[in-house]
Amino acid sequence: MENASKALIIAGAILLSILLISLGIMIFNQAQSAINGSGMTDAQLSAFNQKFTKYNGKQKGSEIRALVQEVMSNNNGAEASDETKVTINVSNGDVASEGKADIVSLGIDDNAQPNFGSLSNTKTYNVTFKYKNGRVVVIDVN
Repeated sequence: MENASKALIIAGAILLSILLISLGIMIFNQAQSAINGSGMTDAQLSAFNQKFTKYNGKQKGSEIRALVQEVMSNNNGAEASDETKVTINVSNGDVASEGKADIVSLGIDDNAQPNFGSLSNTKTYNVTFKYKNGRVVVIDVN
């Protein structure tokens, strides 16, 4: 009888140690994904990216204006942090900050209203994206 009770105590200790090791591995994996990832779940990443990726490919000037407004709305949002900010790079200078016609980047620190310069509704622009940790961070307009 004494041996049976000791065996049960040992079995319980082994099960408890396996449980603690499993819990430690689970916590480590969650911390690692938070460090390596953007801190967003897959659904949140998909919803965030969808706001911008709908403009992927060839777009007219009016669509580029809507894209710029979407980026400005995102960057000025209440929950916008440095990790959720998006930048627009325009290679031909058609979209710039007001009073800075030579600026070809719009988005991160720019609170001015955009000046669309020679952005034309008849011209076609190519929109591409750069990602970091699965999230859109830079939008290139050519």
